[in-house]
Amino acid sequence: MEYTPFNGAAKYVLDHELAKIVNISMVLEMPLLLKGEPGTGKTMLAHAIAETLRMPLLVLNVKSNMKLVEALYQYDTLTRLNDSRFGDSNRDVSNIKEYIKMGKIGQAFTAGTRCVLLIDEIDKAETEFQDDMLDVLDQMQFDIMETDETVRAQHRPVIIITSNAKKDLSDPFLGRCNFHHIAFPDPKMMRNIIAVHFPHLDKKLADNAIGTFFDLRSIEGVEKKPATRELLNWIRALASDPDFKDGDRLKKEIPYMGVLFKKSGDYQRSVNSPMKKRFF
Repeated sequence: MEYTPFNGAAKYVLDHELAKIVNISMVLEMPLLLKGEPGTGKTMLAHAIAETLRMPLLVLNVKSNMKLVEALYQYDTLTRLNDSRFGDSNRDVSNIKEYIKMGKIGQAFTAGTRCVLLIDEIDKAETEFQDDMLDVLDQMQFDIMETDETVRAQHRPVIIITSNAKKDLSDPFLGRCNFHHIAFPDPKMMRNIIAVHFPHLDKKLADNAIGTFFDLRSIEGVEKKPATRELLNWIRALASDPDFKDGDRLKKEIPYMGVLFKKSGDYQRSVNSPMKKRFF
C-alpha cells in the first residue's frame, strides 16, 4: 500500500524525528505510542495527521473503568427489551443486529475509507485492557458474541496512542508499538509555534510573553504547569488588551494569571513566588 508522507500541518509544528516516526509507523502499519507531559501536542498530532492526509478522525477517550468491548461495540439490551414490550419501534426485535452499535474501534474497522484512530490516554486503562486491545489491533478483527459474527477491518487505520506516563505500560504492549517521547518545546521551538498561530504578533510582546511563560513554569511546587495551550490563550488575552499588546508593560506586571494556572494552589504559588514579585 502506498502512503502519502506526513510533514506537518498548518497549525502544527513538526520536528524532524517526530515526522520520521509517524511516517515509518504508517509504512510498517504499527501503532505509534506517544508519551509526554500534557500540552506537548500528542493529541493534536492525530488531528493534524487526519487534516493533512484528509482522513476521518475517530477518538477513543480511555477511561479508568472502561472494558474493551465498549471500544469495540455495544449491545443495547435495554432498548431491545423496551421495543419488545411496547412495540412502538420500526426495528425488528428478533434481529439482534438492529441493536448492535459500533464503538470507536469498531467504527474504524467498518469505515468505508482509511481513517486515523486516536486512542487517548491509554495509561488510564488496566493492563488487561491494553494488551487485549492490541491483540484486536494486531489481528484487525474482533467477534460480536451476540451474533456470532466476526468484524474485520476494511482498511487498516493509522493508529495513534497517547500516554501521559502516569502509569507504566506492560512490556508486551510496548513491544507491539513504535514509540516517541514528545518533549516540552524549548523556547526556540515555542517561538516557531507562536509564529504559526500569530504570524503578525508584535515581536516585543512575543519575546516577553515566552520569557515570562518559561519563568512561571519554573516555579517550585506547581502541580499543573501551564502548557502550550495556556500560552496561546494567554497571548490572545494580552494581544487583545491595549495595555499589553505592545509587550512593554509585561516587563512590569503579569496579568491574567488565571489563564495560565487552573488550580487554586498553583495560582497562589505563582502569585506569591519571588519570581512573580520581581515584575513589580
